[in-house]
Amino acid sequence: MKMALKTRSYSVDGKREMTIDEFKRYLKKFDDDKDGRISRDELANAIRAAGGWFATRKSKHAIRSVDANGNGFIDDNEIKNLAEFAEKHLNVRILYF
Repeated sequence: MKMALKTRSYSVDGKREMTIDEFKRYLKKFDDDKDGRISRDELANAIRAAGGWFATRKSKHAIRSVDANGNGFIDDNEIKNLAEFAEKHLNVRILYF
């Protein structure tokens, strides 16, 4: 399943801009087992679908960096951490409003 990362616009520095709700909806499309959490493989698929390089490596790094409870998944409580990671490492700007 390949789908483009749809965003509101691009900022002056070339980053894709999306609201936090758009970011959550995008990730939800890759929650293959519908458990409400994003696994490393599901995150890799999301990064790959958005045209990201080294998706497996980036998803592994993201899980390690933002998984506050150490269970190996990104859940609703950790989405903000993932959004911050995406801004730093995945050329995305998350808009909070």
